[in-house]
This record gives sequence, C-alpha cells and structure tokens, in this order.
Amino acid sequence: WNIILLLFFSSSAAASCHILRCNSDFVAATLDLGGSAAAGAAVNSGYCSALRSYSTCTKRMARPCRGDLAYHSAVQGIEDLLIQYRCPRAGPTAQPRPRPQATLSGELCRHGGRPAAADGGRPEFLHCGVFGDPHVRTFNDDFHTCAVEGAWPLIDNDFLYVQATSSPSRGGSRATALTKITVIFRSWRQCLEQQLYRAELDHVPAAFADGSVVSGERRGQHALAVWTQNPGRHAEIRAAHIATVLVVRQSGRGLSLSVYAPRGVVEAFGPEQDLQLCVWGCPASQRLSPAPPTSPTVSTAAALAHCSALLPVRDVYQQACVFDLITSGDLNSSAAA
Repeated sequence: WNIILLLFFSSSAAASCHILRCNSDFVAATLDLGGSAAAGAAVNSGYCSALRSYSTCTKRMARPCRGDLAYHSAVQGIEDLLIQYRCPRAGPTAQPRPRPQATLSGELCRHGGRPAAADGGRPEFLHCGVFGDPHVRTFNDDFHTCAVEGAWPLIDNDFLYVQATSSPSRGGSRATALTKITVIFRSWRQCLEQQLYRAELDHVPAAFADGSVVSGERRGQHALAVWTQNPGRHAEIRAAHIATVLVVRQSGRGLSLSVYAPRGVVEAFGPEQDLQLCVWGCPASQRLSPAPPTSPTVSTAAALAHCSALLPVRDVYQQACVFDLITSGDLNSSAAA
C-alpha cells in the first residue's frame, strides 16, 4: 500500500476535494498493522476493514473530487488492493481514530517552527525569486538562468508545494517564460486544511482557488490570507502558521514569484524531495549562459542602455534584464528584474 501512502503527499488535490482526509484516515487506521496486509493468502481483517473505510470515504468525495488525479488514483489503488488481498466487499469498517486534542488557542496556529535560530536568536529568513526567462535566485543565493519547459517544482517541503510552469518565448531561442504558478499549502495541525492558490498569465487572483481570501481561522486569527495592490496582476499570500510570505506578479508577458521563509521551513524536506529549483537551482542540463543571445530586433547596446536606466548597479539582475529584453523584444519584460 505504499502507492496509496504516496497520495497523502500528492500535489494535485484541489482545494474543494478533501481526498487527503481519506488518505490520512487510512494511514492512521493501518499504523498498528505494520503498514501492510499479512503475508501469504490469509486475509488481514484489520487491513480489509481499513480499505473498506477508505473506499467509503472516497465515494463521499466523488462529486467535489471529479477530475482530480489524486482522487482517481486512490480509487483505482483501493480497487487493486481489495482484489490483491481478497477482501470481501461487505464487512466491518475501521473505527475512526480519535484526533489528538489540543488547546484551541490562536497560538496553536503559529508555526512551531517559526523557530528561533540554532543559537536561540531570531529565525534566519531566506529568499527565493523566480522571474523572467526564468531566472532563479535560490535560497542559497545562487543565480541561474534556466531553459526549463513545462511544470517544475520550485519548493517541495513538509509545509508547502510550489510549482511553476514555463512556456517557450518567441524568437526561436531556448528561452522560456513563467506562465503559471501553483501553490499548495499542506494541512497543518488543527489549523489548516490543504489550500490551493493558482495564478496564470493575465490572471493573478487575490483569492484561493475556492474563492476564499483567508483560511485556517482560529480564535480570530487566520493561518492564510491573500491581498493585492494591483488586482489581476499582483497577489501576496501571508502564511502566518509558517511565517512565510509569497508574492506573485505579472510583468510583461511573464509571471514572477518571490518567497520569504524561515530556514526551518525551507529545510523541512526529506531525501525523496530532491527536485526543488528554489533550493538547488535548475538542473545543469537546463542552465543557459547568462550572456544574452543575438536578436534582430533589439541590440545588446540598446538593451544595456535601457536596463542600466532601470538598474544602475551592474549585477545579476541587470544582466537578467538585458537577457530578457533581447530574448523577448518586449520592454515590459525588463520590469521583472
């Protein structure tokens, strides 16, 4: 049942589809069984009861989870396991495990790792920025220009999953631009159920996918909140439970993302979460030379003059501005840097 367990961490569950609740109840029901059914042909009644409960839960989610990949994977996985372990379709179901009790105070929803630094002082905050071609400034302050195309994970840890989708830029070069950003906040304690935010080119909503602007309320405090300075082109998400801020903007024909988070949040991941552009940058095979390509529409000198007026300091951001302007031929693209 490891396949089913993996669904617990799936990034594709929609905000209104609470398949993770079914998954977590199944995992909890099988903890005392050693994580698998009994060996051989004998039927493990406890495991079969858990599977029947899992199946019942998914049936209740059929309408809100229609079209959801994690939901349909779970349904198919349950069917396969019922057959594999010869479980009767009818029979007892697992009793729900009591949920841990806690003091329902506002402090419950403050990140247990809004952690102080190792020396007991204030937490160290890190920054990742993704913009333009895209260019990636990692949490470790490395700077890469990437040729990644399609959907790539920027962040994948115990608290949130952030994915960016890049599409080819015009002009026939290897350059790409961010056209979609997806953010999934994972369930946290008793404060927050999984929440989804999605932005696309020409549509940067100041709301989560379910239409809400706050989430995870406890005693008047919210774990998540969204607001905007420029409707349709800017959104800022404040995640109080993990002391993290994410800012999505549209500049020209591309999106950009800035993330500020404590080191304790950034580093809360396991060895299987080994592809994160904000942590390690883009793969070596997908890195582009920072030297701008040639363009029949914008000369290097003209691009440098334009970007120098915006960014007087000759650094990686000015270099990224020149690269994007030459690649896209769009003056608005320089605003991303």
